[in-house]
Amino acid sequence: MADAAGHPFEADASFDGGDLDCGNGLLLLIRQHIDPLEPGQLLEFRSTEISVEEDFPAWCRMTGNELVSTVRHGRERSFLVCKGPLSTRRATARGARPPLPVTHAVAEVRIPATLPPPAPTPAIAPLAVMGIGSWPRPRWMLQAIHDHIEGRLSEEEFTSTAEDATRLAVAAQARADVDVLTDGEQRRDNYASFVGARLDNCQLIPLTDLLPLVDDPVKFEQEMQSLDVPASDVRHPALFGPLGRRRPLAVHELEFVRSLSDRPVKIALPGPYLLTRTMWMECISDRAYRSREHLAEDIVRVLREELHFLLAAGAALVQLDEPVLSEVVFTGAKSARSFMCGALSEKGDAGRELAFATQLINGVVAGLPPERLGLHICRGNWTRDERAALAGDYRSLLPVLQQVEVGSLFLELCTPRAGEIDVLKELSVERRIGVGVVNQKLDRVE
Repeated sequence: MADAAGHPFEADASFDGGDLDCGNGLLLLIRQHIDPLEPGQLLEFRSTEISVEEDFPAWCRMTGNELVSTVRHGRERSFLVCKGPLSTRRATARGARPPLPVTHAVAEVRIPATLPPPAPTPAIAPLAVMGIGSWPRPRWMLQAIHDHIEGRLSEEEFTSTAEDATRLAVAAQARADVDVLTDGEQRRDNYASFVGARLDNCQLIPLTDLLPLVDDPVKFEQEMQSLDVPASDVRHPALFGPLGRRRPLAVHELEFVRSLSDRPVKIALPGPYLLTRTMWMECISDRAYRSREHLAEDIVRVLREELHFLLAAGAALVQLDEPVLSEVVFTGAKSARSFMCGALSEKGDAGRELAFATQLINGVVAGLPPERLGLHICRGNWTRDERAALAGDYRSLLPVLQQVEVGSLFLELCTPRAGEIDVLKELSVERRIGVGVVNQKLDRVE
């Protein structure tokens, strides 16, 4: 059945893209509208920007969606695209779940007038055993995450599934008799980018959506493949307005674990430098922020808000993840990627970047009890290929480790690539050092 615009099929959803081009917000709108659709359903959008006719087919090829037809009406062009191959349309037309509503208006930022103080919690034993944070997710949990991000699984259904997965992760830790529990980050699609689905004016888009925005898409894709990163499945946060935190990032995770056990609970959050590197994409982020430093101010604010509420809700320990710091010191400013995060961002001189990171971390934790705070650093975790992973000891990171105002340092030391523990003797004896001793990349039990 042809639609009114002259396309061979009627669209399941549509929107007007106006004069936006693919590098200035149109791809974000396309993603917001196509994600809730079932495979085989059709999206129609209109555009008056002439470059879209050339750029959009390339996006379709890279993302695996099929451009069905293009119709011209004077200056305006109408594009009909199928989610996935058009051949799947008939197979999925019957019984498809209706898509959830699409909302993409810029939300007003709300900043709390006051932040709650930390609640008292029992002290953690000096030689406590705990995981860094993540725990393997069942296949059904991974599918639920994927469906939820795309808007095809309601919040209620997702929460019920995630709580089942969290019960399994907590029970496994209890059987191992760990001293401090985590929720295994079961709800998170990724240790860092998950915040893009919870912060105001931010959304998660597949890495393949970024390919048209980089100078060398082929090189970018090759770098992702070298890290074993499935670019079509992994999502990256993209900003379309100023950051706000109307919903908690992880307080709900903490509260559920505490309902299952009386043991102390640790919550991991992506650190401010990691999030700044991840979220600053000059071709997108500069519509909301004038510079990377301007964006970092708001990242510090929302993380500080979350940190206060986590400690007030009884988190025994909150860990800031800053693994990308190792990339700063072990690679050059323009070298190939070792992390999926910061897909479009550039890093500068190592000394300036480390000083910037230290400033951001201390801005988040200022005035809070250091014994309840930790910092985690590793060398990348996407690929099992040791040849592609970063190597180097912690000597070049000692200035950061000495200056950050946290009481615990969680450091990877499970492979020869991480160097020797003797380097850490220069750190204050008042610091608790959590040594990572299990290599989770191995199939065999060590």
